[in-house]
Amino acid sequence: MAAGDNSGRPPCLNFPGPGPLGNSQPSNSVFSMPASNGGAVVAAGGAQGAARRPNPQLGPGGGDGNGVSTGPPPTAQNSLQQPAAAAAAATGAMATPASNMATTAASNASQASAPTATPAAASVLVYREPVYNWQATKSTVKERFAFLFNNEVLSDVHFLVGKGMGVQRIPAHRFVLAVGSAVFDAMFNGGMATTSTEIELPDVEPAAFLALLKFLYSDEVQIGPETVMTTLYTAKKYAVPALEAHCVEFLKKNLRADNAFMLLTQARLFDEPQLASLCLENIDKNTGDALAAEGFTDIDLDTLVAVLERDTLGVREVRLFGAAVRWAEAEAHRQQLQPTPENKRKVLGKALTLIRFPLMTIEEFAAGPAQSSILTDREVVSLFLHFTVNPKPRVDFIDRPRCCLRGKECSITRFGQVESRWGYSGTSDRIRFSVNRRIFVVGFGLYGSIHGPTDYQVNIQVWTLFLRNSNTVLGQNDTGFSCDGSANTFRVMFKEPVEILPNVNYTACATLKGPDSHYGTKGMRKVTHESSSTGTKTCFTFCYAAGNNNGTSVEDGQIPEVIFYT
Repeated sequence: MAAGDNSGRPPCLNFPGPGPLGNSQPSNSVFSMPASNGGAVVAAGGAQGAARRPNPQLGPGGGDGNGVSTGPPPTAQNSLQQPAAAAAAATGAMATPASNMATTAASNASQASAPTATPAAASVLVYREPVYNWQATKSTVKERFAFLFNNEVLSDVHFLVGKGMGVQRIPAHRFVLAVGSAVFDAMFNGGMATTSTEIELPDVEPAAFLALLKFLYSDEVQIGPETVMTTLYTAKKYAVPALEAHCVEFLKKNLRADNAFMLLTQARLFDEPQLASLCLENIDKNTGDALAAEGFTDIDLDTLVAVLERDTLGVREVRLFGAAVRWAEAEAHRQQLQPTPENKRKVLGKALTLIRFPLMTIEEFAAGPAQSSILTDREVVSLFLHFTVNPKPRVDFIDRPRCCLRGKECSITRFGQVESRWGYSGTSDRIRFSVNRRIFVVGFGLYGSIHGPTDYQVNIQVWTLFLRNSNTVLGQNDTGFSCDGSANTFRVMFKEPVEILPNVNYTACATLKGPDSHYGTKGMRKVTHESSSTGTKTCFTFCYAAGNNNGTSVEDGQIPEVIFYT
């Protein structure tokens, strides 16, 4: 089978091993036969031939009166790459089922009994069992249909699969195909049914088409890393969802960080949402490794955008920027552009706006993006101002933190009632707390203005004394939030999750700049959150934080909510 031109077709996978479903490929060459079928083909070289036994029956594909087929021997290159025309000229048949061959042995028979394809080529003699009464040896319907797979016996249609020198002529049976595929049923029996006995399929790989036929004739799945993508394409093209499901399952079992981006591209191309979801989850868990894989720079822009939009990537934003620059260089090369900063920005398009530059430290930004010349001067200045001044100017990039934690976001509210008003003069609102189990705090819910929609500037922190005999800040964010004037709480998130260990005292701190706000009353010293799925209980204990806390205490004040993951 010639590989043919794969342009415009799904790529193959590059798995390290044969995979759970094996790596054998079907072939319709008379020189290739699955060992499991018990047949044997013997090539004789030079003056050697093959021992013949009397056999008055013609084989299903023709041959001489003794059922002998001849042709050039397979080589390492052509054992699965026999062009259809050459095979037909040499043998008069495209395929010989393994179960329809007799065992042969090399002998010193005269070479004159079988002509050679070329002067230098050795002869190959293949014997067939009598076609008559083959049904008697097949005790089940499955065995009888499996016998007909890739067999000229009773065939009433041929497919010319592939293109160029890779075309293979494959026999088939309209009834079997129509029973297994609505597309084939329409092709042969619909209102515009074809009457042709030869059908060209230039967009299908021969190995994938044979895998499809193998499944339709025998329910056997014959896919491997090299054929799974083309088989998935073929299964979708001919509406065989059961084989499609086997291909997707094979891909799931072989999904790894180093092929997650490539599989994600293919899952989106083939409209496989379940596989795409699994790829994205793998990228979330192994973002660094997935970005470092070779296949990352081969993805299309839409896939890059789909990934950068996610809030669950587990990597620093500066590494995402570096990966995006590598992708832009590869994409510029694909578009035959010079990899200048202007062209990198051009090919990135919307993807550049999805890099969350405000989440970087000022040092990360200054050492990388600020010097890349990909950002405009105005963007660089506005981001430096965002890092260094208050109130912070509005920037054109997302400042919502990415949370790489798994599971469901949780929150607790420590007040039973909301009142007004609460003022701010530069003093921080603080409250101490501890928990009974390990959690990750990702942000606070804060009260907003009593005077209608307003913007606030705020610095949030979590610190503890347990590492040294001084305050150790574990997480902070200098940011802002907008409120709508209601008594609701408004989310303010940390740049990175803050790990909270059990039975250790921590201090939650929020320093707000803005007008008078709502505040909470009827506070509770203990608040318990119970997971609806697992029943796990997370118990918070609040107590007074020593010092000037702008009036916030256990009973009333600010910081009404703690947002966390378990």
